[in-house]
Amino acid sequence: MRIRHVGWIGVATLTGLALAVPRLGAEDPKSAVDKGKKADEAAPAKAEIGKPAPDFTLKSHDGKEHKLSNLKDKVVVLEWFSKDCPACKQYLPDIKKMEKKYREKGVVWFAVDSTNYHTDEENAKAAKEKKIEYPILSDFDGKTGKAYGAKTTPHVFIVNKGTLAYAGGLLEPRGKKRAHVEMALDEILAGKKVSVDSTKPFG
Repeated sequence: MRIRHVGWIGVATLTGLALAVPRLGAEDPKSAVDKGKKADEAAPAKAEIGKPAPDFTLKSHDGKEHKLSNLKDKVVVLEWFSKDCPACKQYLPDIKKMEKKYREKGVVWFAVDSTNYHTDEENAKAAKEKKIEYPILSDFDGKTGKAYGAKTTPHVFIVNKGTLAYAGGLLEPRGKKRAHVEMALDEILAGKKVSVDSTKPFG
């Protein structure tokens, strides 16, 4: 399922009023530089393979808080998720097996929900019904999804001790069972560089 990031624009309309607008001179160069610096500082970090993964603090469906930078010594999988997504439903059995397999090897797995109309209560119910044992993080405002560039569900990102090591699909679509995420995790846990660090997500 494709993730839509929606922005709201407020528009004020003035009718029947004559406004006197002063002429503006050229902006002071120093002021422009300062504004540019402030904009850069305010802009969130963007996800890029081989660079530090954007940090976040999100609550899970059970009310617990999770901060990525607190897991800087761990391998972390971020799986963008929606309980309504047909692809998530189809591959959930594979995902649960994968999560359990790598949890036993010390890997931390999070589902991340950036659907703005979902609630923690709905995800708690879905986790119970679908027997999802890992946290579903609440990113209902979409900020973390935008920072990572998440486009679909599932869209998977692997963070290796604070550094983004993989971004892309869970496995090949159309029934091909080549699990990109498994390959990447096996290489990371073996101390190797991820050979295919980016693939096209689907969902």
